[in-house]
Amino acid sequence: MNDVRRVADSIRRIVKELRLSSKTGERVSGLSGAQLFVLQRLSQMEPLSVNELAELTLTDQSSVSVVVQRLVQKHRVTRARSSADGRSVELTLTAQGRSLCKRAPEAVQQRMFSAVSVLRKNDRKKLADLLETVVSQMGLKQERAELFFEEAKSRKRSNSNVRP
Repeated sequence: MNDVRRVADSIRRIVKELRLSSKTGERVSGLSGAQLFVLQRLSQMEPLSVNELAELTLTDQSSVSVVVQRLVQKHRVTRARSSADGRSVELTLTAQGRSLCKRAPEAVQQRMFSAVSVLRKNDRKKLADLLETVVSQMGLKQERAELFFEEAKSRKRSNSNVRP
């Protein structure tokens, strides 16, 4: 089997598992895969700020903020001013959010990140560099890296950005 096929098959397996896990999580919890992942990460160490949660989910603040807003609207997370610093906002799970975390399957994103984190440091760097090269060669370097399966529903791509 040639190397390009091996890479393609590995990416297919990962994307398939992410998609199936997201669908299963949505069926069980009523949340997208990204929302479930964020909820589970928050449950491990609450309260957290949006920036701290972004760090834990390995994404940027704006992406996690969109997901948190949806979780607040679904009454799974609350926002409150910090008692220590009234300028900052803390995120905590509601009773519904906590209950949901106990019965929902583990988000596959966590399994993927754990698998990558056990690689040797040099191998992780090499993998990151190679994937960034592939992204760049595909013309996707400027694309925002959102959480898996949590695309902005209100944002539509222009025809020039639509890819087959």
